[in-house]
Amino acid sequence: MESGGAGGEGETAGWRFGAANPALAVAGSQSIRAAVTRIYRCLDGSGDARPVAPLAHGDPSAFACFRAAPAATDAVAAAAASGKYNHYSPAVGIAPACSAVAAHLSRELPYAVSPADVVLTAGCNHAVEIMMSVLASPGANVLLPRPGYPLYASRAALSGLEFRHFDLLPDSEWEVDLAGVEALADANTVAMVIVNPNNPCGCVYSRDHLAKIAETARKLGIMVISDEVYDHFAFGSKPFVPMGVFGDVAPVMTLGGISKRWMVPGWRLGWIAATDPNGILRNKKIIDSVIDYRAISVDPVTFVQGALPDILAKTDDAFFTNALGVVKKAAEICYEKLKEIDCITCPHKPEGSMFVMAKLDLSSLDGIEDDVDFCSKLAKEESVVICPVQIVNIFLDTLFSLGHQISDDDDASTVLTIGSPPSRFLSVGLCIRR
Repeated sequence: MESGGAGGEGETAGWRFGAANPALAVAGSQSIRAAVTRIYRCLDGSGDARPVAPLAHGDPSAFACFRAAPAATDAVAAAAASGKYNHYSPAVGIAPACSAVAAHLSRELPYAVSPADVVLTAGCNHAVEIMMSVLASPGANVLLPRPGYPLYASRAALSGLEFRHFDLLPDSEWEVDLAGVEALADANTVAMVIVNPNNPCGCVYSRDHLAKIAETARKLGIMVISDEVYDHFAFGSKPFVPMGVFGDVAPVMTLGGISKRWMVPGWRLGWIAATDPNGILRNKKIIDSVIDYRAISVDPVTFVQGALPDILAKTDDAFFTNALGVVKKAAEICYEKLKEIDCITCPHKPEGSMFVMAKLDLSSLDGIEDDVDFCSKLAKEESVVICPVQIVNIFLDTLFSLGHQISDDDDASTVLTIGSPPSRFLSVGLCIRR
């Protein structure tokens, strides 16, 4: 006899729960976090005195040379101490914060974004979750970039939303293959996603290319979801241009946040904004659906919302200039050092975000089966943790993150030097330490 619970004894019918959710198992196993965890398990803990080089993520706060701006930390401390923000927030976010985001975005657009078209989220990942859920109507599909950020595909799959991948072209500065987009789209396509500045390719799209993306979206009758969490993280020849500049051509949902530019991913504050002066997204009830989803999902921390107006308005330009300078220096070193490795080439010098893509020839390596095997052995033998391509949408074959170290005396040196290098395609993260 088994205990029946509630203080009594009796037979049970057998527990009706316990099987893993297969969809979650697949999505979770393909996440950046799961991949990095698997690679960390390969580290040799048997006396290697070298510090681990954690180069498989885009968290700048892990490195001492990147600290939050004093204006931002002061704003959060003041908001928390004020006692004004200990409450639940409205589904869209508190009004002053929504207004601050609208004003922040409007500065670079030929029209004003309404605060009513801004919804705050618990980071940009939450914004991705919301958009993939909102668009998941029966039969619908979305177009995602390859290489790209894997959360889009995972969230689409969990929501029952079909996704199709279009290519980014390495020989054309990782621009979108617009002919490929048109070939993939059909009557059920509702949106295409772009990431600009781009993770993981390290490119920044020109105004001309963004205009062509908008024209393609209008031709197909779809919205553009523009992931701009790295907005203004551009340090090459092309300035950052928000996709919303072309919102009058095709409706744009802009995703953003403070995690990257302000170096505070742990504060978990992002946004979704309809940069759509023609009001198409509101008329089609997309904004309503976003708000409905927010009503049943987690809120961004209220006191961080309360601090947001001061974070956006009072952070000194020198803070951003310094951060970009450090990343630019790392990018230049990375690009030059990779050129010294026989079997590695970079199709395009990094110009934005914290990553660069390079080409790796695995045929030149003995005993390496694939990208996961390479990353696992690199962790074990060199204490360098990088992320395999299979997590970043399997573009060609191998994609990983490298990093660079800026020493205290500002003499920059690479963390990793590959003597007899691997090869195929890989993403090199410009994570920095000091």
